[in-house]
Amino acid sequence: MQKRLLGNSGLAVSSIGLGCMGLSHGYGPATGSGEAIKLIRAAVERGVTLFDTAEAYGEINEQVVGAALAPVRDSVVIATKFGFREGDAHAGLDSRPARIREVAEASLKRLGTDRIDLFYQHRVDPAVPIEEVAGAVGDLIRAGKVGHFGLSEAGAETIRRAHAVQPVAALQSEYSLWWREPESEILPLLEELGIGFVPFSPLGKGFLTGAIDEHTAFDSGDFRNSVPRFAPAARKANQALVEQLARIARAKGATPAQIALAWLLARKPWIVPIPGTTKLHRLEENLGAADLVLGADDLAQIEHAVAASPVRGARYSAQRQQLVGR
Repeated sequence: MQKRLLGNSGLAVSSIGLGCMGLSHGYGPATGSGEAIKLIRAAVERGVTLFDTAEAYGEINEQVVGAALAPVRDSVVIATKFGFREGDAHAGLDSRPARIREVAEASLKRLGTDRIDLFYQHRVDPAVPIEEVAGAVGDLIRAGKVGHFGLSEAGAETIRRAHAVQPVAALQSEYSLWWREPESEILPLLEELGIGFVPFSPLGKGFLTGAIDEHTAFDSGDFRNSVPRFAPAARKANQALVEQLARIARAKGATPAQIALAWLLARKPWIVPIPGTTKLHRLEENLGAADLVLGADDLAQIEHAVAASPVRGARYSAQRQQLVGR
């Protein structure tokens, strides 16, 4: 698999990474540790070098990622995150410098490593000036415990202020064919400042794969049950976009998921999506997008399909949306 540089940071990673959240968090029952380790190692064998986890995904997530990658530690990039009180995404925000240092030490222990390659602030904490956050991570970088600083779902002003104190290597935010808000302000800023972009949910939380329709029943612990865009009526309406992507995919000998990922890769050379999965065949399908080349005609067809199929439903509940873009 080809490598990409995350902006001007010098951090080189595979063109597609692996988001590990779904192995234990957000989408229902956790995958068994043995199966999760097997999946992560299968990704390594297929050329993936960027693996994304977080304190908020539960202790087991970082532990599994660390155990799976221990044999190849020096050839992969591990990204994890801080920013929630007691590591609980429902308990409020906490990016006090003392808490950042505490999370770093705990994450290092759970990952079984001596450094965190990319340390993201999971969500911006309005109670703590971003300059203090950037300074705290900068101290960890100088101490050799962290390699690079990242932000997640941050707004343009916050990114610029943080970058002035400690260079930001990457921004991780949602971006896909059915959530294109970053294009208006964030992408131009990242290009200006030389910051890489790591889109999460690049497949629309699974919807762009074509495997979900209005009749799909989610596990009771699946957070998509609370997402307006996944209400049955919205899913039915949004099927039009997937059908258009499927038509384009058939002409390319690909799948809708591969089209969606290849589209992201074609946007900018410093964009590295991190689709997540618990299934080997989906992993292989996703990684196949790295070899799919979309020409100008293909991209024009995709733009036409998106314009003709406006997405229905908000991407988050009102409460969750308040944590975004600060």
